[in-house]
Amino acid sequence: MEPDQWLAQYGQKIEQAKREAAQTEAKLGGVGGSATSPDGLITVTVNASGALTDLILRPALRGEDPERIAAAVLKAVAEAQRAAAGQVVEIVSELVGDSPALEFVKSRMPNGYSGDGTDPVEPAPEVQRRDTRPDDDYFTNPPDVMA
Repeated sequence: MEPDQWLAQYGQKIEQAKREAAQTEAKLGGVGGSATSPDGLITVTVNASGALTDLILRPALRGEDPERIAAAVLKAVAEAQRAAAGQVVEIVSELVGDSPALEFVKSRMPNGYSGDGTDPVEPAPEVQRRDTRPDDDYFTNPPDVMA
């Protein structure tokens, strides 16, 4: 191979790497996660690194126990961080594939990442959870409500 040809190919590879890096940077810039407490009174948003970027506390929280509020905020932040981390893992996976670099990124996620197999199971919608048995059957064999 001629030196000029080799240099041209090398230059093309560098330009391709620059384009891929710019695309990845743009994708990572848009990463974020948010979560809301089960009661809907607390909503948090985090950026790609998991840093808190927004915190919404609804007025109905006035008078609530501060420790309960703090615990709910921390739980929502952890959920939002998992969501953002899942996006980061997906983007890095597209860039480097299944590699030691991807495993390194995964290992640095303090709360894991969405899709890591430890996600909580979402409860079925209320419509699917309703007991639709006839009243006679329901009252003859009531559901076990005390576990």
